[in-house]
Amino acid sequence: MSTGRSSLFFVLRDMILMSSTIINTVKEIAQPIVEQEDMFLVDVEVKNAKIQEIWVLVDTENEGVDLDACARVSKEVSYILDKKDLLSKAYRLNVSSPGLSRPLSDRRQYPKNQGRTAKVKYNINGEYITVEGELKTVTDSQIELKPEDDNLVVIPFENIVETKIVPKI
Repeated sequence: MSTGRSSLFFVLRDMILMSSTIINTVKEIAQPIVEQEDMFLVDVEVKNAKIQEIWVLVDTENEGVDLDACARVSKEVSYILDKKDLLSKAYRLNVSSPGLSRPLSDRRQYPKNQGRTAKVKYNINGEYITVEGELKTVTDSQIELKPEDDNLVVIPFENIVETKIVPKI
């Protein structure tokens, strides 16, 4: 390996480690603030650009995400990040719902999507299967999906690889 490549490797490795540290720190800060707004934390992402972007993704169990609540979370998280001087350069903090383009990543996201069309990829004995249909029922351990052929498909949560809500056009 050439010297240029090896130094690039270490720079990239350090950036990944730094992003991981920032993500964990922001999660620790944001979690209780998000919960005070009757929401839950879905994920935190860091996007490195000219101005670093930190995305705090939140959701609710029953309703849509309130814009004013996102603004309050953003203000409080930003205040703590600035007060603790955790970021060495300028950043942009974004607090929002994950949106329809992102897969569901928390079981608490499923019940409010009952009645909507979902595309679910799941694993049975090492075989990946994808099915699309109406999300009929959600329990603590499984979901029931009704495809257009009317045969109800029961999928345990532990078998789900990815679930996306299909927007209506």
